[in-house]
Amino acid sequence: MSHSTVPRSRTEADTTAKTPVASGGATGSGRKPSSGKLSLRLRLRRDRVLLLMTLPAVALVLLFNYVPILGNVVAFQDYDPYISDNGVVSMLNSPWVGVENFQRIFEDSAFWQAVQNTLVLFFLQLVLFFPIPILLALLINSVVRPRVRAIAQAVLYLPHFFSWVLVIAVFQQLLGGAGLLSQLLRDHGYDGLDIMTDPSTFKFLVTAQAVWKDAGWGIIVFLAALAAVSPDLYEAAAMDGAGRWRRMWHVTLPALRPVIALLLVLRVGDALTVGFEQILLQRDAVGPGAAEVLDTFVWWNGVRNQDFGYAAAAGLVKGVISIGLVLAANKVAHLMGEQGVYKK
Repeated sequence: MSHSTVPRSRTEADTTAKTPVASGGATGSGRKPSSGKLSLRLRLRRDRVLLLMTLPAVALVLLFNYVPILGNVVAFQDYDPYISDNGVVSMLNSPWVGVENFQRIFEDSAFWQAVQNTLVLFFLQLVLFFPIPILLALLINSVVRPRVRAIAQAVLYLPHFFSWVLVIAVFQQLLGGAGLLSQLLRDHGYDGLDIMTDPSTFKFLVTAQAVWKDAGWGIIVFLAALAAVSPDLYEAAAMDGAGRWRRMWHVTLPALRPVIALLLVLRVGDALTVGFEQILLQRDAVGPGAAEVLDTFVWWNGVRNQDFGYAAAAGLVKGVISIGLVLAANKVAHLMGEQGVYKK
């Protein structure tokens, strides 16, 4: 075999491949800047296929999330949708009232009652509802048998696919005036209870309904985070003498902390949205004093009372407060050493 056909060794080939090309060579000239970073034009050319794939999603977000923001101008108008069949024409021809709608909001006691009910429900659900998916995920993750784990997950997931009408109907059959609990109490000589129409327990009722419906679905994220934890960490902790609780405290919970921080920030940003359909279906049973939240307040004034400008102003105030809550919660996540929604 001639010398020209003998293949070079792998080490020699790798060394040659790693040798940088001279700046004046034909291969590397004009390709990369001296800093080693690709220019914007080259990055766009390199990622053009990925950018084209994201265009439909970007178009949908712009169409359904950002274009409707222009409708907030209604908050500064005495909006009348019946001026024209075209909503844009109605906005252009509706009289301008400036900040009059916002002045009415801050002077309306019903608005502040709705704010109070919303915040009470949020804090109650944050304390009672948010930790439950974490505890369920830890419990399911500790189950050894895969079949038992799969059955438990299916049973916990199932209520998430029920509509709120069905969920409230189930609770009515259990806790209503003619429900199972009241019948059981009457059979034993006690007075029946009608928890479904009791304003004093409504906030706990709403929280219990949310836990039963969505807690099982919420554990999916935490189970995925637990699946990413290396078993070597548990083995090393066990060899160091750590029991089950110490392994959970020093291995499992630190692995879940970034996910918990992210979901907590998102939950705080959604603080003023505590379940429109769920509460609207039960609003008449307990009265607006106990069940009126910001979403139902906006719906009642905008849709039922046809005061669209006033309802839009209330919705705009809610959006501004929600943005402030997200920024504050994200700052707290940064102070805790976590990334949150975005980096510093």
